[in-house]
Amino acid sequence: MIDLTALFEFSRANCAGVCTFLVPANILATLLTIILAVLNRPTLPILPAVGFASMLASVMIMHVYTWFVIGVVMLPTYILLGLALTCLTTNLAIMIWRRNSLFKFAINF
Repeated sequence: MIDLTALFEFSRANCAGVCTFLVPANILATLLTIILAVLNRPTLPILPAVGFASMLASVMIMHVYTWFVIGVVMLPTYILLGLALTCLTTNLAIMIWRRNSLFKFAINF
């Protein structure tokens, strides 16, 4: 069984490294999803990009929640949470938009 306490301690002990990786990774993965959607790529290549970006955003949310668990409520935690939720919402919106646009396209023909 996974020991969540050890995982939370690892996340908090290596916060600088975790955030140094996750912040640009979230932004770049979400940007890739946006670019693929704007270029009107088929849904198949967009799905892995959305999945990867959503996974990174979920990891960042869990990282921020490890700080909330021990009572650290500071501006950086809210900024990181806002970034992760924005990336997650953007990816979800792009996926919904792509599915709706494909459905409308199928109806017109």
